[in-house]
Amino acid sequence: MIEVRHLEKTFPGTRGLLGHDAIKAVNDVSFHIPDGGAVSFIGESGCGKTTIGRILAGLETYTAGEVVMDGQNLAQLPRRQRAVLLRRVQLIQQDPYQALNPARTIEQALTDPLKVIAKERGADKAWIMHRLHEVLELVGLDPDAVIYKYPHMLSGGQRQRIVIARALTVDPSVLVADEAVSMIDVSLRLGVLKLLRDLRERFKISVLFITHDVASARYVGDDGQMFVIYKGRIVEHGLTDEVILHPQHPYTQALLSAVPVLKGLEEPGPDRYIPLKEFGHGQPPEHACAFAPRCPYAQPLCGQEKPELVGTAHQYACHYPKERHVVAVPLSE
Repeated sequence: MIEVRHLEKTFPGTRGLLGHDAIKAVNDVSFHIPDGGAVSFIGESGCGKTTIGRILAGLETYTAGEVVMDGQNLAQLPRRQRAVLLRRVQLIQQDPYQALNPARTIEQALTDPLKVIAKERGADKAWIMHRLHEVLELVGLDPDAVIYKYPHMLSGGQRQRIVIARALTVDPSVLVADEAVSMIDVSLRLGVLKLLRDLRERFKISVLFITHDVASARYVGDDGQMFVIYKGRIVEHGLTDEVILHPQHPYTQALLSAVPVLKGLEEPGPDRYIPLKEFGHGQPPEHACAFAPRCPYAQPLCGQEKPELVGTAHQYACHYPKERHVVAVPLSE
């Protein structure tokens, strides 16, 4: 469905794209999203994963690279043809409280895109109302109970489902879920995650799931690909369960070690918790490993040479992956 090749996005600083304060949010990122497949991007805040989602949804331009959809390079298409293709990619915003206009009812929010579709198909108002009820039922809401309400009258979980319903109004092929459950109560998250999983299975809708929550990524895309991104670069990727069960990059291990232990039986230790050094500020040098300033296993080579992705089905960019760790910082340090 979508293939991304060597994608880059640089936000200019005060001196433009080449200035020392320019920020390269996405750096040489390549991946593909198959029809009906799931791809997860995990990483901490500011790593560039949201920028990737916004680029695919057509809300952000990119500095270099290619985005190919159904075999067509978006940059080479006329504006109108590109807009038609990008309509098939819909973004589910992180914050349902700000994603909906507080001055408009749910009916008004959902019928606006439906009116565009109806005009193209020559459909009437009856079709619009039928489709409105249909998408609300798809996301598990009672249409008669919500369509005349304003967003502030709904719960956080209901608002998030409304945002998903709005994305479904245009029959998308890809849903970009950007931290889709981070702003709602923990008790409601599983219902929204199950909805995204059901949409994949029932309608073969592809999902790009952007999150810092490893458990959520595993639930939505357990049969898909997981990409771990750090400062705009992919540091590890592979099948979701393979990355989670056999992490090789120290950053992936650190993310997994931060997952809370619920059984209360395990004790923290070098194998359970990966201590990171103080957060590194600024742009990493292009010739070095971006994670080296924080890595407890970094060696002189890490500051001199950027590691490339190695491996086949399971790839990682690290000079000293898990089986080659030679230095472990004590937890007390």
